Amino acid sequence: MLSQEIIKNTETYVREQLQQAEAGHDWWHIFRVWRLARKIAEQETANLLVVELGALLHDIADAKFNQGDDRIGQEKARVFLKQQQLDDLTIEQVVAIIRDISYSTSLSRKVLRTKELDIVQDADRLDAMGAIGIARTFSYGGFKGHAMHNPHLPPRTNLTKETYRKEETTTLNHFYEKLLILRDRMNTDTGKQLAEERHQFMQLFVKQFLSEWEGG
Repeated sequence: MLSQEIIKNTETYVREQLQQAEAGHDWWHIFRVWRLARKIAEQETANLLVVELGALLHDIADAKFNQGDDRIGQEKARVFLKQQQLDDLTIEQVVAIIRDISYSTSLSRKVLRTKELDIVQDADRLDAMGAIGIARTFSYGGFKGHAMHNPHLPPRTNLTKETYRKEETTTLNHFYEKLLILRDRMNTDTGKQLAEERHQFMQLFVKQFLSEWEGG
């Protein structure tokens, strides 16, 4: 099967699977990450098929919406890719991206870095930054019933994968606990360049939010 046919089949599959997904993790999130991954890959030496499939399938069954089970997405992707008659090496490279891409995973263990993972992870992190990142954060916070802000609940520190997912937090704290950290955790030169403007926009937003919270 030709690569472009596989990509098209994967796009169709992901669209169908994520029809009812929460707004911050829906098809349009996948679409943006896919576009960003291709943009970054233009400047890097990488397996473009693995990059595109990793971007398209990285949230096919996000653990946040599956009782914290990271394996479901990996297995769904593996089964689908086998149906596309892909070779085992390519399948396992894509599954490795799904397994290792998340921010929470980086809190718990070191992962085997590949250029393809670096590219897709940068694209995913870029979509968690800037104006889109702000919108996604408040959308998810509302979905989970989190308070927007509580001055008496400080941002968490020394987070592990378990505490990151389970301890009480607020939407604004998420900026300090993750979003404002992402710029310095980008992997590729292109990702770092793209992250700078988004990072500055988030800093300005947080400053304005806190001023208005106090009646400013």
